[in-house]
Amino acid sequence: MPAFDVNAARAQRLEAHGKSWSFQLDGDAFELPTEIGHRTARALRELDDSDVDGLLGLLLGEKQFARLVEHDLTMQDIAAILEAYGQETGLGLGED
Repeated sequence: MPAFDVNAARAQRLEAHGKSWSFQLDGDAFELPTEIGHRTARALRELDDSDVDGLLGLLLGEKQFARLVEHDLTMQDIAAILEAYGQETGLGLGED
């Protein structure tokens, strides 16, 4: 039986979903990764479950996060973003 080719599987996922998932808020565009690296996943696990800023900061990066917090964003907005992101990418962030 041939060995599982991780690079081929990754290429298929990226072809299917693209390298990033985007959303808009008040005409401002943001991108989240469709693939989360092991180091980022470890950092996400170390966050407190209620650390929404930490979660968004890790996913968006410093520059995008700084732009995001300038908007009048509600927790419901964040939940909707994370739900759509999880459905599209299969990552399921922000779920109980």
